[in-house]
Amino acid sequence: MSAEPIYLDWNATTPPHPEVLSAMARASAETWANPASTHRLGRRARAIVEDAREKLAELCAVHSRDVLFTSGGTEANNLALSRAPGVALTRLEHPSIVRVAEALAARGVPVEWVEASSCGRVEAEAYRIALQRLPRGSVAALMAANHETGVIQPIEKVALVAHELGATLHVDAVQALGKLPPEQWRFADSLSVAAHKIRGPKGIGALAFRGSNAPRPVLLGGSQERGLRPGTVDPVAAAGFLVALDRAIGGPARYCELAELRNDLESSFADVALVNGGEATRLPHVSNLSFMGSSGDELVAALDLLGVCVSSGSACSAGTTEASAVITAMLGRERAQAAVRISLGESTSFDDIQAAKTALRRALGTAERSP
Repeated sequence: MSAEPIYLDWNATTPPHPEVLSAMARASAETWANPASTHRLGRRARAIVEDAREKLAELCAVHSRDVLFTSGGTEANNLALSRAPGVALTRLEHPSIVRVAEALAARGVPVEWVEASSCGRVEAEAYRIALQRLPRGSVAALMAANHETGVIQPIEKVALVAHELGATLHVDAVQALGKLPPEQWRFADSLSVAAHKIRGPKGIGALAFRGSNAPRPVLLGGSQERGLRPGTVDPVAAAGFLVALDRAIGGPARYCELAELRNDLESSFADVALVNGGEATRLPHVSNLSFMGSSGDELVAALDLLGVCVSSGSACSAGTTEASAVITAMLGRERAQAAVRISLGESTSFDDIQAAKTALRRALGTAERSP
């Protein structure tokens, strides 16, 4: 039997933690009822949901009533922009922000595209220029940390500019939760998170907002989640989310320990690869490398055959022939076509990185021999 593959795609999703799985197994047996039901089984299920909501409120620094459960980060981002009279953003954002902005623009809503720098970090003054062209009450969208490069954005500076101009700031914190301290997004007016990025279950996330910044419902139905997001909340998923959130509090310290492994990987290929976003402050576990003259997609496929799981961009764009929109916006299409994203996680070991380096050298040799 072949060895278990080395998983270096933690930005795509994380393996559910054993404590999360145990909590979900207990909830499946004991708190499976509809949390909107008023009988005792319903109340028991609702207690789990509300415990998870309280923990989210604590981490997001909002009132618990202003935390809406969603199916994940994509739905949360869609909700956040649902009532925007205008949007300012860069092409570095996740597709669940970029595609919504494009749809709003097609409907006549003013959208301003902020220029992306080659290092992947935006400037607050660039948002000022964009927001000055938009109506008051518009939304500036800026992710806390990029999903492909790990570049950390100046949330506080952009928030100050947005508030000065009568705009609000929505922060996609899906990749930042559990990797950065919550203080990084305390100035956000709304915030999206997803459980599966912090070793929780897939299919549950949240939008947190401050008071008057409630979204306009995207779905219509019952009165769950204050009528802002109708549909039955899954108490089993909420139980897993709660455990993952508890673990996320200590996450930044755990992820900082991965910087040495990430840096070792990058230095080993400094002669053949360019680090995308390497000039900016990044999350310590993410490396986006362009192996010029090679195809990122082909390298990913070759590494998979050698037992190493990485990606060539956002998991949401997998299966397409398009080069990474993020790297294209930063550095151009040629650099993007050669890009590979390697993201480490809590269980990544020194031996994993050494084995991955050996596999990558083999994959590069194969690519160089290809016609």
